[in-house]
Amino acid sequence: MEQIPAMSVKGLLLTAYQRMLEYFGPRNWWPADSPLEVMVGAVLTQNTAWTNVEKAIENIKAAGALSIENLNSVQEKTLAEWIRPSGYYNLKAKRLKALLYFIKVIYRGDLNKMKEAPLETLREQLLKVYGIGNETADSILLYALNKPVFVVDAYTHRIFTRHHIIKENTSYEEVQRFFIVNLPRDIQLYNEYHALIVETGKTFCRKKPLCHDCPLSGLNGINAYFSPLSNE
Repeated sequence: MEQIPAMSVKGLLLTAYQRMLEYFGPRNWWPADSPLEVMVGAVLTQNTAWTNVEKAIENIKAAGALSIENLNSVQEKTLAEWIRPSGYYNLKAKRLKALLYFIKVIYRGDLNKMKEAPLETLREQLLKVYGIGNETADSILLYALNKPVFVVDAYTHRIFTRHHIIKENTSYEEVQRFFIVNLPRDIQLYNEYHALIVETGKTFCRKKPLCHDCPLSGLNGINAYFSPLSNE
């Protein structure tokens, strides 16, 4: 694929999005039946493949326990056994318990009340919950609570540094701000963009990349003539 001409940062990001969307089609992410299932999945997907998360969630469903009340009341040891397929199951059981307790105490177990809270307040609260980092918090905010926040993960860093669009040592917060500043503030766009980044990363932008067939081939930030964190 030929090198693209110089363009604005916004044009570059939207071009990347359009190429991925045309190649893969809509991802319809996050695959879940309820906001609570999204939250559980966001914790369980830490350091494991999604197929393992699906097995763990199916175990919870089979036990009839996929509710805030049931998951709060079940013993941590039992929960750990249900989520064993996701790996690090004892640690993740503690993290799930911490998240569920937070929802119960702060929002009385009501996810609708949680959705009504301001984005900044929710994010600050979630980051104080044991085991909830930036990516997990933002996944919960975007996919479960429909808040306009851009999720950044390892694939985001890898893809956009390899294409010289962000710097190698750029922090999570800086990358997130970069996307939010340079994209329309649209929940569905953030949702689809992140899902497409994950798909592109898994398919092409591996540790040993498959650049030739990648939909982002030839997309190079060097030709955009901008500082990586500018919005020019």
